[in-house]
Amino acid sequence: MSEMYEQIEQAKTAIQSRWHARPLVGIILGTGLGGLVDEIECEAAIPYGDIPHFVHSTAPSHAGRFICGRLAGKSVVVMEGRLHFYEGYSLQQITLPVRAMKALGCEILVVTNACGGLNPQFAKGDLMAIEDHINLMGDNPLIGKNDDRLGPRFPDMCYPYDQELLALARRVALEEKILLHQGVFAAVAGPNLETRAEYRYLRTIGADAVGMSTVPEVLVGVHSGLRNVGISVITDMGLPDALKPICLADIIETANAAEKKLRVLVRRIVAEC
Repeated sequence: MSEMYEQIEQAKTAIQSRWHARPLVGIILGTGLGGLVDEIECEAAIPYGDIPHFVHSTAPSHAGRFICGRLAGKSVVVMEGRLHFYEGYSLQQITLPVRAMKALGCEILVVTNACGGLNPQFAKGDLMAIEDHINLMGDNPLIGKNDDRLGPRFPDMCYPYDQELLALARRVALEEKILLHQGVFAAVAGPNLETRAEYRYLRTIGADAVGMSTVPEVLVGVHSGLRNVGISVITDMGLPDALKPICLADIIETANAAEKKLRVLVRRIVAEC
């Protein structure tokens, strides 16, 4: 963990050499949701490859840039494309950018993703505020010797998603006339989509949506003392008795269409947090 601390400091130093502001909010953009970058008053756009210990994003539609600038009057840093467990990276590598956000000064982490819906009351293109999660990835980024400089050995997970930010998201959605569900997100390793039996199991254990990201970043967010808020875009429905094949192009198309609503929601959350 002392090695991780040094890596975080090196990443922070590299970013600060190209951008000198102190960000309040860190934002992670999921599959098909990179258009939110157009809302940012960009002051620096740093490829992941230029930041020490950041790994490359290989997933389709993920640009792999660390955007620094302003959104709704607040200083922000944005991951334009996230990293995934299924890309072959460790969860510590995947979440190091979150650690760097905290080291730069972030107090709030906004996490977005594209995911499959399990709740039959949802529909493709809907948004869901994450109220809780289930980690089914078979790993945890906090495993290993703990460095108390980064966070406590046993972080409490009673409220991994900040209750005040969750209430703010609900209020903003109501005011903007955006349908925003609230539910439980299950994280799996991927990269395959789920079988009918797996969808049925996930729904049985209380999940409203399933995806291949978000939970590792939120775990590190909690460990780091960040206030977390998560918004999912439902890009396909995993209803086992009405399941149909789906391809990545369909997922990205749905995410792109819903991204306009996400922009409004995230911008208002940042403005009022």
